[in-house]
Amino acid sequence: MKLSRIVLLAITMFASLPVFATGTLPSSPQLNLILPRGVQRGHEHVLNFRGARLEDAEEVFLYDPIGVEVKSIEVVDAANINVTIIVAEDCRIGEFMAQIRTRSGVSEFRSFFVGSLPAIAEVEPNSEFDQPQRIDLNVTVDGICTSEDVDYYVVTCQKGQRLNVEIEGIRLGTTFFDPFIAVFDKDRFELAVCDDSPFTKQDAYISMIVPEDGDYTILVRDSAYLGSATSYYRLHVGTFPRPTVAFPGGGKTGESLSVRFVGDAAGDVVNEITVPEQNLGPTTIAVTDALGVSPSPVSFNFSDLDNFMEVEPNDDFDQANVCVLPIALNGIIHDANQVDWFKFEAKKDAVYDIECYARRLCSGLDAVINIYNSEKQDVVGNDDGRGLDAYLRWTCPADGEYYLRVRDHLNRGGPDFVYRVEIAPPKPQLTIGIPRVDRYSQYRQSVFVPQGGRFATQFSVTRVNFGGEVGIDPSGLPQGVTMVGGPTVGNLGMMPIVFEAAEDAPIGGALVDVIARHTENAEIHGVYSNIADFVLGPPNNARYIAGTVTKLPIIVVERLPFKLEMIQPKAPLVREGRIAIRVVAHRDEGFTKPIQLQFPFLPPGVGSSGTVAIPEGENEAVFPLNANAQAQLGDWQVYVLGSADVGGPAWQATQMATLKIADRYLTVDISPAACEQGQTTTVICKVNPLNEFTGAGTAELIGLPHEAASEKLEVTPGMQELHFKVTTTGNTPPGKHKGVFCQLTVIEQEEPVIAVAGRGELQVDVPLPQPTATEPVAATPPEAAPPAEKPLTRLEKLRLEAQKLRDARNKKNENQ
Repeated sequence: MKLSRIVLLAITMFASLPVFATGTLPSSPQLNLILPRGVQRGHEHVLNFRGARLEDAEEVFLYDPIGVEVKSIEVVDAANINVTIIVAEDCRIGEFMAQIRTRSGVSEFRSFFVGSLPAIAEVEPNSEFDQPQRIDLNVTVDGICTSEDVDYYVVTCQKGQRLNVEIEGIRLGTTFFDPFIAVFDKDRFELAVCDDSPFTKQDAYISMIVPEDGDYTILVRDSAYLGSATSYYRLHVGTFPRPTVAFPGGGKTGESLSVRFVGDAAGDVVNEITVPEQNLGPTTIAVTDALGVSPSPVSFNFSDLDNFMEVEPNDDFDQANVCVLPIALNGIIHDANQVDWFKFEAKKDAVYDIECYARRLCSGLDAVINIYNSEKQDVVGNDDGRGLDAYLRWTCPADGEYYLRVRDHLNRGGPDFVYRVEIAPPKPQLTIGIPRVDRYSQYRQSVFVPQGGRFATQFSVTRVNFGGEVGIDPSGLPQGVTMVGGPTVGNLGMMPIVFEAAEDAPIGGALVDVIARHTENAEIHGVYSNIADFVLGPPNNARYIAGTVTKLPIIVVERLPFKLEMIQPKAPLVREGRIAIRVVAHRDEGFTKPIQLQFPFLPPGVGSSGTVAIPEGENEAVFPLNANAQAQLGDWQVYVLGSADVGGPAWQATQMATLKIADRYLTVDISPAACEQGQTTTVICKVNPLNEFTGAGTAELIGLPHEAASEKLEVTPGMQELHFKVTTTGNTPPGKHKGVFCQLTVIEQEEPVIAVAGRGELQVDVPLPQPTATEPVAATPPEAAPPAEKPLTRLEKLRLEAQKLRDARNKKNENQ
């Protein structure tokens, strides 16, 4: 269902803004766009990289340089550089990620595309059906769909000829653009239309057989007649193959197999492929036949499982195909109301991941899977465990035969309703990355180390089906750069890392392979991965198009006019305690600007005040940290990261230091205490020793109410109780004061260890009113009887009882 045009207009206006601009460092280069959006393989091309602060560009990083070579870089101005590339004849079809390195930093990564067809430019006016732009078959049109724009192109075809039209719009990752395409005959009769599809998502494609000789007109527009100056598209028109899904949907590593590509109007296309030895997981394959290469590749899955191809009929329980686990089941739901059945044996308590690939293969199938036992009873099932694909983890309840059923959620079917169900025991999976600082940008997703200085970051560690320590091994660090940090502490999901550059480290950098490994089992390993938002849209800025890279840019930049040092704390930070971390700035002469400090990585249970500043002209600041009662004990690697204005924010980190988290020396149980305003009471604390300490410490009550006070007490090992004498005044607020706590300070290695030892409360009451003088009573005449004694009122009785209790409590305190 389409949104209203007004709503879509607002969305498009927002989405066409550069989402990557938020949080960009003014001193670092910024890359917004690469034009043209695509190039033809087998040729030399000039790409225009557009952005900001590009005047000192020195290098272009290509994340997949196989088949693409950077020949030269020409700086046009601060917002433009021209990059000449040579694209090999056998270069793969698809998207390539690129990034600019300057002397001051490294930009975001953006993409461009490589295809097989020659490109031509859209030529206006072409917005009327009777004034289209004439094009040849087998070309790619580079166009722009502005607001309310409609573009027409006309081609001449022969009867029976295959005509495939595919548009890349939102997939180019430039802006939120939802293309619509249609093909008309010379009489303006609509032969085919497409808006969205499982294969192209918000983009579109048409595959048809031409019915008659003649001209055919192709329409391109935004589906809601929106568009913008950044709504670029690549329209591929020709006789090339355009299948949409592969069958089987995957193959076993190291094996060769025939793959049938389904969805082209002229029939299936069969290609022979060889699966690499390395288990790459989801990937893509460009399809070829005698008439060319598909403009964009088809999804495919590499695994280490044997393929099992369904054998029809297997449409009911008794016709189930028999297979042996682990296995990858491959089939097609050809017809409406069709179901496919498979039978296998499993042992009690065996655990299997059952992963269905359908929409992730660009299939039309919305798969539902169910497991049945031999009594035809439904054991477990799933619909959308992986987006629109099904997934479940199944523990076999008993030895026996079991059945897997596959169907479409709406009981539809079709020749492209391909599925692949991988059934195997759970396997360990490991991925590392750098957590986002800014939700909408690649801000601080790269490492840039100043000469003679440091840069620090933290790596996120994602473990699946295993636990334990993980370390990282960066392969190919730039010359003069070293790494300090790791492994993780146990199963912690974060790992602080500091990169250091020698004073003479050359300006430069590299895309580095960062490998993560389990410290006890080297076979469990993974790679770095960074996903960037390219296009956001409704609802709630959902990610539509993203870019993914598996290398980390690590570069050396010019020396900064300041360095930072963390003074290694000698004393520990204890639970329920606090510590002051000293950070010293070593400034070059003449550099006086303030330096903002932050503590990006904190051990579990430790908190900070956010940011702290070293003021202008000063050389030191104190960073307060605190630990809660559950702070994780141990020695932790920590650093402080600072930034200052050096022609824009520039980053410098301290060395890696060690922060020891320890338990408290003792706790106390505070007995409730009470007194009236202006009186004195004694707060008694029972001491519970936890850790030994030498020498003496001091204890004090914190959080007493206004104009209530007590003296500090000396604390020595072996003490059993602390007695705090608390004085109040007539201005001390009455009531129950629950914020009172006992703070213990112990000096260890000449540094204070401060912690809360216990919490309690103090009751302050308002004094009872003093009795007032009474009038003299006249003498009673002898003959009159004495008057009866007047009984006490309820209020007078309560006051008398309260006074007795206070007298008893004060007497007890005096005796103690």
